Amino acid sequence: MSNQKSFLGTGWSFPPTFTAGGAGVETVSDEDDIRQSLEILLATRPGERVMQDKFGCELSGFLFEEIDQGLVNNITGIVSNAILYHEPRIKMNHLDVSQSETEQGLLLISIDYTVRGTNSRYNMVYPFYLNEASNSIMN
Repeated sequence: MSNQKSFLGTGWSFPPTFTAGGAGVETVSDEDDIRQSLEILLATRPGERVMQDKFGCELSGFLFEEIDQGLVNNITGIVSNAILYHEPRIKMNHLDVSQSETEQGLLLISIDYTVRGTNSRYNMVYPFYLNEASNSIMN
């Protein structure tokens, strides 16, 4: 993809997909690359990447926790810091963590951000499942 926005970056698609015949790997560029990078950041535990041991977001430490305002505040802080330190291509405008109204044990991490290079606004919702989270006190 050779257009004027390519300075935003190009990377492997996630999950990795190979082209027909196995001769190459599928790639994503620009805003799609940033969105997939955010998903990877939130799904990666710090220490999982050998050459980047600080990369990631420690959401897995919250599994099996009771859903309350303290948990929401902790997740908000950890996600904000991870994005601040590991995704310099965006400016985070707003982050909201809320409980799903339809599925028990599911937190929705909503991120509203601006791509610095194009000044375009985007948003994404990352689903975070808390196994066995049956004691919800949030409304």
